[in-house]
Amino acid sequence: MISAKKLIEMVRKQQGQAAMGRVDRISLPTATAEVDVESCSKASLAEKGHFVIYTFDQKRFVIPLAYLSNDIFRELLKLSEEEFGLSSDEPITLPCNAAFMTCYFL
Repeated sequence: MISAKKLIEMVRKQQGQAAMGRVDRISLPTATAEVDVESCSKASLAEKGHFVIYTFDQKRFVIPLAYLSNDIFRELLKLSEEEFGLSSDEPITLPCNAAFMTCYFL
């Protein structure tokens, strides 16, 4: 398992390489939407080809399935499992805030 510090280092390295034109940016097709949890019903579903996650500060993001192929995003999901566990009746919550998601993935 990778530490949160190492994860941030991976993101910064990827961004540096992207700035130099060596690799694609972390952003994948289709922008994600950030919405306040209060403005969404718990039963609202994501569009086809997307899934919903929440950050620990209760912001909702609709994420394209293509993000599941990103190493950094997969590590965030593993950290989420360790910190919050897996529950079939609870939404996926990432151990980061909305600012991190916006900065590194949008």
